Amino acid sequence: MAIPFDPSAVRALATILAETGLTEIEIEGKDGRIRVARAPAPTTVAMPAAALAPPAAAPAPVAAGVPAEAPAEDLVRHPGAVLSPMVGIAYLVPEPGAQPFVTPGQSVAAGQTLLLIEAMKTFNQIKAPKAGTVTRILIASGAPVEYGEPLLILE
Repeated sequence: MAIPFDPSAVRALATILAETGLTEIEIEGKDGRIRVARAPAPTTVAMPAAALAPPAAAPAPVAAGVPAEAPAEDLVRHPGAVLSPMVGIAYLVPEPGAQPFVTPGQSVAAGQTLLLIEAMKTFNQIKAPKAGTVTRILIASGAPVEYGEPLLILE
């Protein structure tokens, strides 16, 4: 038995995928089932410069007042690192077009919302564990994050 094809239903499901960041959605009814899937966006893994270049004879000088980039594993151990408590999609703004929750150089109070992580269609507020200044934001808005991944540095 052929299932009737409804292009508008497929378009509507594709729109939902794009708006929510999901990679797959399926609906089922008495006349059949429609499944729409897309490949997840490719992720870029940043390699520490030391892993890409041969060792130098002497370390490169660091400009005054400019911190050197630290490898990701060092950032996890940084005393001011705010780590992701879950897997999900991180958002630096409360809604599209709005101002970010925090920016580098901004002072924050303990308990202030720093960003959101969407997990299982629930937006979870990630709050500042202590008062301090945001020195670095390590993720982009809309980026997937893993459990334990450093999100920002709060000093």
